[in-house]
Amino acid sequence: MGEVKKTITSIFMVPTLKISRETLHSNDFLNGYAKDETRDDHHEDACYLLFRPKNIDRFREFLDNEYERTKDIIEDYDHPRGFVVVVYKLSPRFKNDFELVKKSKYSTTSPEFQALFPKVVKINVNGLSREEISLQVRIFRKTEDLKQFWENEFQVNLMEHVEYWDGYHEKNEVLTEKTLEQYLKKETV
Repeated sequence: MGEVKKTITSIFMVPTLKISRETLHSNDFLNGYAKDETRDDHHEDACYLLFRPKNIDRFREFLDNEYERTKDIIEDYDHPRGFVVVVYKLSPRFKNDFELVKKSKYSTTSPEFQALFPKVVKINVNGLSREEISLQVRIFRKTEDLKQFWENEFQVNLMEHVEYWDGYHEKNEVLTEKTLEQYLKKETV
């Protein structure tokens, strides 16, 4: 079983919920999904945030604060083996942008949508921190360094009209039992 990669939902939908990266990290956020296949009910235009909280009291406090902060939480529920999912309604204001993301047309999203993302993020490597242009901004602007990375990675020349990020594939955006198993396996390695 391979490593679970960040989903397009995590990269482009979760940040629009206005939860800080630090808050997500400190509450053991794993990934965001467009759907949870393990349940019968499904919410349209929603974002399923998967957590595996190590500190239940801190997580409960986070969840209580979220219910006070926003009316966009649809529900939260427990999965077996310590997983928790919190389902948020995506902003209807950015429905067209979310559709563009699902069509993998990242650079054509609206300036208002792109403004929701941090321009710079702090990266920690080997105990040292530095600021870098955020991944989303690199993707939106189709930066030269991102282009060079993919050209070197795949030994190709990217055309100007292509996007510089992997496409949205619905099967990768669905939470499944197999995905949960991959997270559990990753913990034992």
